Amino acid sequence: MTTKLSLASLDKLPAKVARPGYDRAALSAGILHFGVGNFHRSHQAVYLDELFNAGLDLDWALVGAGVFEGEKRGRDVLKAQDWLTTVVEQDAGHMQARVTGAMIDFLVPGDTAAIVAKLADPAIRIVSLTITEGGYFIDAATGHFNPAHPDIAADAKAPDSPKTVFGLILAGLKRRRAENTKPFTIMCCDNIPHNGHVTKDAVCGLAKLSDPDFAQWIEKNVAFPNGMVDRITPATTDRERDIAKSDFGVEDGWPVFCEPFKQWVLEDNFPLGRPALEKAGVQFVDDVSPFELMKIRILNGGHATIAYPAGLMDIHFVHEAMENALVRGFLAKLERQEIIPTVPPVPGVVLEEYFQLIDKRFSNPKIGDTVRRLCLDGSNRQPKFIIPTIADRLKAGQGVAGLALESALWCRYCFGTTDSGKIIEPNDPNWDRLQAASKAAAADPGVWLAMEDIYGAVGRSEVFSREFAAALKALWADGTEAVLRRYVG
Repeated sequence: MTTKLSLASLDKLPAKVARPGYDRAALSAGILHFGVGNFHRSHQAVYLDELFNAGLDLDWALVGAGVFEGEKRGRDVLKAQDWLTTVVEQDAGHMQARVTGAMIDFLVPGDTAAIVAKLADPAIRIVSLTITEGGYFIDAATGHFNPAHPDIAADAKAPDSPKTVFGLILAGLKRRRAENTKPFTIMCCDNIPHNGHVTKDAVCGLAKLSDPDFAQWIEKNVAFPNGMVDRITPATTDRERDIAKSDFGVEDGWPVFCEPFKQWVLEDNFPLGRPALEKAGVQFVDDVSPFELMKIRILNGGHATIAYPAGLMDIHFVHEAMENALVRGFLAKLERQEIIPTVPPVPGVVLEEYFQLIDKRFSNPKIGDTVRRLCLDGSNRQPKFIIPTIADRLKAGQGVAGLALESALWCRYCFGTTDSGKIIEPNDPNWDRLQAASKAAAADPGVWLAMEDIYGAVGRSEVFSREFAAALKALWADGTEAVLRRYVG
């Protein structure tokens, strides 16, 4: 017997399913969040739920928001269950479920008037974002905000009818300034180096296109704390919905499955105040840079390392990739020889121990994370997670053979077939372009590296070009397994 999740049915859930210990009617909104996806609901929303369960800061509940038509479907699912989410933590020896209730509303995605009105509400003191790495309009070649992007140009021409997250934020800030309401803090929760600075560049960069004086006001008055977030959270499929039903008796249209581990490191820069997240395990530091660089290079770079060889060898789940000695060996050798040496010391962290933790987390057999998810959106992820590491090693005159192989594996994956000949369905917003470049690179590897907006100066390096060409040629001649065996051996 299962129970359909709703506020009215909480008491009917099996005893083993934890549920909010607070009165949700006592919650009031303090945070508006753009990007109500799985990661947000397994991370920020869980920290707030823990805080509310301790009876603290009930005026910091979440209101969701979005800009894309596709987000309406998720909103409809959550609305039908009173904005509640079942979060299931899993690893080899642990599985538990809890219902979280930190979100109390979700504005209709694309409803500009409603979103701007809520942004202008003095009760909203933080605006947070998980809009994915590709959502910040960054020019990969320069690493800076791209004011020429068509979506940004459109918002600059019509600032009163914004279509992007940043256009909406500007409209909200403009109304607050006009109404003499202090500006909210803007808190990025995406995996981007210096994510607060990147978000500030996007907000101020868009403002400069239509109102330079307003941009200066934002620079002086709005806080953009940097932060590092971490929790492996796969996409929800029927598999997860079925487990929620069979193992926990909960009928949830959009449950979230994740690992038990979670981490959040934040700079404490919140002029209008913040929830006492340190009481829920968040670490506040003066400078988050060492933590975020460690995570982005070792964890996110590690995901990229195992993704493409596993994809080419028809491996479905991430833990299955880690069970493959060649994939796991590739990860270990590349991390220890080329990636970890580029990471400066991190306060209180032994980098080898951190990598061993990452290895264990990737190997979690219960999480159900897929290789395809890791392969997704390489055109946005590679310039953030891999190419800066290559650039640092080239600058230091150090070897890049393993990183060149990682890049060649990405190129080979984008050709669109695995080593067995199985079709790889499009898996990147720029798939057509990547596939065309990959096909041309089979004969001329330089075509791939000529994607200036992705590789920049790295693509023009003779050292890297030579290593990349050799790796790609070997992949086409001998296949992924043979190339990995030579590298690992």
